[in-house]
Amino acid sequence: MPGVPAKILLVDDRPENLLALEAILQGLGHDLIKATSGEEALKRLLVEDVAVLLLDVQMPGMDGFETAAHVKRREKTRDIPILFLTAIDGEAHQAFRGYAAGAVDYLAKPFDPWVLKAKVGVFVELYERRRELTTQAEQLRRRLARYDAAGLEGLSEDVCAAIEKAQAAGDPGALAAALEQAASAATAMREAVRRVPAAPPVGTSR
Repeated sequence: MPGVPAKILLVDDRPENLLALEAILQGLGHDLIKATSGEEALKRLLVEDVAVLLLDVQMPGMDGFETAAHVKRREKTRDIPILFLTAIDGEAHQAFRGYAAGAVDYLAKPFDPWVLKAKVGVFVELYERRRELTTQAEQLRRRLARYDAAGLEGLSEDVCAAIEKAQAAGDPGALAAALEQAASAATAMREAVRRVPAAPPVGTSR
């Protein structure tokens, strides 16, 4: 929804690391949620709609790789971008494990705060675009319901096909164009109906 801050989940077993992440990201205006373990993170994801997940690799119990695997197995959370943060020396096999677990990016500590902010900003922007697309689709479905009530079922079928194509492509612009097409066509059809002369009552002489 417009004006609603995106939520970012920060996961690290060290409170000082969470405070550092919070200090870096708090100026972006997003809602920062913190968890100190993989188990706690998975519980938060059951109730929170998260734009991006910042996940420490080395944690006791469930580590970052295992946590990411659980996130990607859940239908509700599988599309959340995961950014791994790790103090492990950047060996190739560790990076490979991160990407194999579903990470979209991998940063080694100590990382550049500006790089982290830039990466998070990109992921949040993608989330906002998806949220905008969902809102537009819901608005269009409500309009289509009114068109159906007005006897414009054929129009709804054509527009629904356009909506499905735009949604499959993940293109908010195409979805907005489908909305305008629907509104324009519906207006034209209603105007055409108004111009049709009413039939004279039965038995009326000319």
